[in-house]
Amino acid sequence: MHWYWIDRFTIFESGTRAQAIKAISRGEDHLSDHFHYHPVMPASLMIEGLAQTAGLLIHETHHFQKKVVLGKIPKFHIYNTELVPGDTLIYDASIEYIADDGSMASVQVHRKDELIADGTLVFAHLGQGFMNKKLFNEGELEDLVRVYGMYDIGVQKDGTPIVDPEN
Repeated sequence: MHWYWIDRFTIFESGTRAQAIKAISRGEDHLSDHFHYHPVMPASLMIEGLAQTAGLLIHETHHFQKKVVLGKIPKFHIYNTELVPGDTLIYDASIEYIADDGSMASVQVHRKDELIADGTLVFAHLGQGFMNKKLFNEGELEDLVRVYGMYDIGVQKDGTPIVDPEN
């Protein structure tokens, strides 16, 4: 993953829900080219942040062993696209279902108490034909969730902490 559209998890309940934050900074590369005198974060990047939040939640339920990718967005409503430097977005994702070949999550974005967007994301769990294809370098995904703080705040369904495999 070369682009990171969340900064940190604030809630991570394995197999259930996750919440992450994204602070929009004027120093982000995409803002210098996107409406130079009125920088706004494109809505597509907000959707990507939601997909990363939900995708990592789903991926963790498989102990990072399956290849999980965003498959489709069957329902999505955007209520405000004026996302500017200084805003902090709150991404919420709740798992609706997980099956062998795919999963679905309900997602929302807030800026403080304002609902910015909500919808449903469907993820594909890639099959055997993709087992030899690398989506991430060895350990990269685990390092990413470590940086995002998943092991600091994450809990299993029974309330016990999610254990960092390196500890």
